[in-house]
Amino acid sequence: MSPPADGAAVHAARCSHTHLFPGARVLVEGVPEPEAFAAGPQPLTLALSFTDGVLTEAELVTDPETGTVLAVPAHTTDAGTDIPDHRWLVPGTAADGDHVRLTIGRHAPA
Repeated sequence: MSPPADGAAVHAARCSHTHLFPGARVLVEGVPEPEAFAAGPQPLTLALSFTDGVLTEAELVTDPETGTVLAVPAHTTDAGTDIPDHRWLVPGTAADGDHVRLTIGRHAPA
């Protein structure tokens, strides 16, 4: 996974499962001031790691109309299941020690 073209940091993010779904959790590492970030999320590039070892780059974006969204490209699970690209609403962000915990919601509107 190469760094973003704009030179921004890529933050390690560990998923709670082999795929995302409403209620799944993502723990983002290396965010300065986790409490401030949780209160006002900002765009981030993530190295999203699933529990089956699959790694993909994802984008946490903020949208004035839909709120915080996690955009995940199409990928394949370790078991061979093809997962299409999805945009997930992120209704919950919370500081979790030195990390930020994202709670995944439903699919974001297109």
